[in-house]
Amino acid sequence: MDRILNLGKYIFPLSFLLYVGLHLGKPDVGASFVPDYIPFPYFWNYFTLVCIVLFIISALLGKYDKLAYTLMALYVILMGVLVHLPRAMGHELSTENMTADLMREKELEMVNFFRNIMVTGALLGFAKFVAKDKSIIN
Repeated sequence: MDRILNLGKYIFPLSFLLYVGLHLGKPDVGASFVPDYIPFPYFWNYFTLVCIVLFIISALLGKYDKLAYTLMALYVILMGVLVHLPRAMGHELSTENMTADLMREKELEMVNFFRNIMVTGALLGFAKFVAKDKSIIN
């Protein structure tokens, strides 16, 4: 059973490859999540891509992994609070079609916000109980 449970320390960071694919394959979508008040949305899309890749590598290799999990938790909660929550309240969404489409998009953003809270909790748990390299963060 421990062998199966140990797979979690690899499956969890590898699941972030989905975001790597999204940021790389659909940069317009990634850039659209950058709030209007922040310039250079494509830069932030690709910068985030690099940070996620570095997180995955660090988590898998166990080098600076506590720092990586902690910084990724900070990024994920900031995305939830600064991007998904305002969009769930209707900010920065296209209000041209005040129809069911807008309501559905707001609901999806609220789901994204709650997902970010859950992932932040998991990342902090990994930082506390799974990470090996505590050289920068004790």
